[in-house]
Amino acid sequence: MSGILAGKRILVTGVITQGSIAFHAARVAQEEGAEVILTGFGRVTLVERIAKRLPKPAPVIELDVTDQEQLDSLADRVREHLGEGVDLDGVVHSIAFGPEGVFTFLDASWEEVSTAVEVSAYSLKSLTTACLPLMPRGGSVVGLTFDAQLAWPKYDWMGVAKAALESTSRYLARDLGERNIRCNLVSAGPIKSMAARSIPGFEELADVWNHRAPIGWQLDDPEPAGRGVVALLSDFFPKTTGEIVHVDGGVHMMGA
Repeated sequence: MSGILAGKRILVTGVITQGSIAFHAARVAQEEGAEVILTGFGRVTLVERIAKRLPKPAPVIELDVTDQEQLDSLADRVREHLGEGVDLDGVVHSIAFGPEGVFTFLDASWEEVSTAVEVSAYSLKSLTTACLPLMPRGGSVVGLTFDAQLAWPKYDWMGVAKAALESTSRYLARDLGERNIRCNLVSAGPIKSMAARSIPGFEELADVWNHRAPIGWQLDDPEPAGRGVVALLSDFFPKTTGEIVHVDGGVHMMGA
């Protein structure tokens, strides 16, 4: 099969609905020749139903990135689907969560903030290190962020968690370079996903893109970000690591 991911095997987290960036990353990866394995948290049967809408069948493995036992057994469980002696070539981190309180910056408790940081940022390290036994010859780790250079309306401590995610990616890139593992992020514009519905004031935040994206941005189209993920998973970026690629219609570079 041809395609920029021909013959590669990719683990994709965060597929919850067909409208998620992770779903489109998995779909495009398959279209570009990859074999895909998905992980699901909690509602695994829901992920299995969504997986049936992919071009090809994809197995689903349960994974709670805050559960060390599940992380410790992840490599063995993925290996069951890869086959003995077959390696993983890429990992997609599309995981973020913050309790409702994190969207009120001055009132959020440390317990709420620490949950957001653990699930949204530290999990990049947890997931990557759990997959290291499957990547002895190297590979590509790609995560999803929302531009943490700026203080966005309504995003509050989730913005801080994304800043931690971006820093985590750079340190992983530093420490895993000698293993030929690249770690990069796609900074995507806002998407009307299930996760977006949990952000109070999302419409106000997303409205920025209606006025400031020089090449436009569609809130209901996750595919551009999914394609960005697939590009970074491919061998077309062999010496790119610790990078953040913006797929946001250009909003990140617009001045006042």
